[in-house]
Amino acid sequence: MKFYIKNVILKTTLPRIEMIFVLIINWNDFLLPYEQAVAEIKLKLENVTKQYEATYKHCPVEVIEGRVKSVGSILQKAEKKGISLEDIGEKVEDIAGLRIICRFVEDIEKVVQMIYDRKDFDMTVLVERDYINNTKSSGYRSYHLIVEYPVVALGGRKNLKVEIQIRTMSMNFWATIEHSLRYKYNGNIPDYVQERLKSSAEAAFQLDREMSNIRDEITEAQRISLTLQNAVNEILNNLQRLYEVAEMDKVNKMNREFIEIYQSNNIDKLLGFKERIKVLVDVYKVRY
Repeated sequence: MKFYIKNVILKTTLPRIEMIFVLIINWNDFLLPYEQAVAEIKLKLENVTKQYEATYKHCPVEVIEGRVKSVGSILQKAEKKGISLEDIGEKVEDIAGLRIICRFVEDIEKVVQMIYDRKDFDMTVLVERDYINNTKSSGYRSYHLIVEYPVVALGGRKNLKVEIQIRTMSMNFWATIEHSLRYKYNGNIPDYVQERLKSSAEAAFQLDREMSNIRDEITEAQRISLTLQNAVNEILNNLQRLYEVAEMDKVNKMNREFIEIYQSNNIDKLLGFKERIKVLVDVYKVRY
């Protein structure tokens, strides 16, 4: 950590001046590498999700969020845990944080493995905390990994600790509400509210289990939806190309046919129409 030494003059009633030294952190410089780490990891994981989508496979990642703790939150945590300013970078493990939201509980294990598989490339798991099988007394469920991630900045390579939280959408909803209540009650949630939180945490987990039971149906519906979306985009792009080279009446007729097929909700007909348009575009490419 980079510190600046500031001389502070204390005037007293005694005929002398005492000098003390205060450590001042340049927080902008200190936090910049953490912001870089969050941005890089988020981009890399988002690219992985695009690869899943490109192959029409079920992607275990639904949403990726990232943040760097505020200075106030860092100092508050350091004070609570008795961490000195010199040790903040080493001992505050969640200055940089990412949250990965999954659709199914089973996806969490896949994401964990995905991160472990990156050890030879860019990040190494240092700490693993399973709050799903080892639920906190509050009802909190999530899977936490502390990873070491290297960033290369103007000052050279620096290995930083980054916390990655992995949870389902229902777990995340519960955790967000619980966090807001902790803020409202300054960390001292009344017992009757805490009991209702525990009950709602269990209800949220039961919802996750039910979603897992119909996972295949949900996954198939998502695959069909993505296939339909990609087909429509391709058809519209190819119709636009045809408007530039083909006879207007012919293209208008095909456009009306597309609308009829789309409104029929017949995906097989839509995919067949997509192939016909593609062939026609290829013909005009050769011709012109």
